[in-house]
Amino acid sequence: MSTLRITGGARLSGEVRISGAKNAATKELVAALLTDEPVTLTNVPDIGDTAVTIDMLRALGALVERRGDAVTVTASGMTSPEVTEAFSRKNRIPILLFGPLLSRFREARIPALGGCNIGARPVDFHLAALRSMGADIVCANGMYEARIPEGKRLKGTVIDLPFPSVGATENIMLAAVLAKGITTIQNAAIEPEILDLAKLLQSMGAIISLDVNRSWVIEGVDVLHGASHRVIPDRIEAASFAAAAALIGSDVRIRDAEQGDMLSFLNALRRVGVRFEIEADGIRVFRAETIKPTTLETDVHPGFMTDWQQPFVMLLTQANGVSIVHETVYENRFGYTEALNNMGANITVHQKCLGEKACRYKHRNEPHSAVIVGPTPLHAAVIDIPDLRAGFSYLIAALIADGTSVISGIEHIERGYENIIEKLKGLGAKIEKGE
Repeated sequence: MSTLRITGGARLSGEVRISGAKNAATKELVAALLTDEPVTLTNVPDIGDTAVTIDMLRALGALVERRGDAVTVTASGMTSPEVTEAFSRKNRIPILLFGPLLSRFREARIPALGGCNIGARPVDFHLAALRSMGADIVCANGMYEARIPEGKRLKGTVIDLPFPSVGATENIMLAAVLAKGITTIQNAAIEPEILDLAKLLQSMGAIISLDVNRSWVIEGVDVLHGASHRVIPDRIEAASFAAAAALIGSDVRIRDAEQGDMLSFLNALRRVGVRFEIEADGIRVFRAETIKPTTLETDVHPGFMTDWQQPFVMLLTQANGVSIVHETVYENRFGYTEALNNMGANITVHQKCLGEKACRYKHRNEPHSAVIVGPTPLHAAVIDIPDLRAGFSYLIAALIADGTSVISGIEHIERGYENIIEKLKGLGAKIEKGE
């Protein structure tokens, strides 16, 4: 198993180019299964999650060719409606295959799924929506088995989601584009990655629009065709580098960062005293001499993204005062703070809603609020990375800590960040990779 040795104290400077968005590319690879014609995606990051998704498509019989950052999927030769158990714990993409498999085979068999160990993330919303569209779904022997009757198609309907779930919204969209009739998803997720998926689907021939009040309206068509599409930049990677630059940078240009996709993050940076400039091809971030404490709440888009929480908490460990972060999207997302406390941070986690709004975890006794007291000097430590987003906060912690930290579990980071070690070293970080 690979490890990293990171020596703290180096200043980051220069420029880094942001890769394509993991949370768009993986879903768009699945969308390519909705047509027999070739679909070519560019700006596809070469990371663990895209590699797993490509392997899964190939296992289903699709032809997938990768050249540089371009991936072409031709699904005309698909032979199987079953995702094998080999993919059941690698990420949460398999659950999105219901629509493409039911459209092609009128049946789908998908295993219980894993992914980051950051909370329950039940698939009830997905299953209820697909059942309302006419799918018969049961769970047996660790497999979801879905069918639609011979000669039938999924049918359009009105689906009112209890929560604007990203995965459920994507699943319904992928099922609805080839369904009979009109599907309306109310209280839907409207993240930039979902809008990018909608753009690809429209390029393939879908009729899809974003209506008022967070509603997607999809008019089913009989057939979709091939298309070419460029994946949007990864706003999570951009925010991660921005947080690092604010703490340990001098002047870092983050190329291809999209201001419009990061408004709430940039507002939060400005509130704590971080100076940045918007440029034609990205964002320039300067080291903050003094970081001010703040209170923030994660939320669905256009709010402060839950995947920005970890690097921002790391930033707040060096703020002058007491900060509060209220996680409203996922439960149990502060497990990573224990390792930060072992390095010298002062973070306490609470079950109460410490933000301004009461969230869905108010009465569940789930740890979902954090109080961060800063600034605190950090010292080197031996750390094992538990999940993808926590991993980057550990990298930042090691880069500002006194001494040399040893970090294992870097495969979690490589699931979602392309060439992350090379990018950090290119900015001046002192990192060595070993076995």
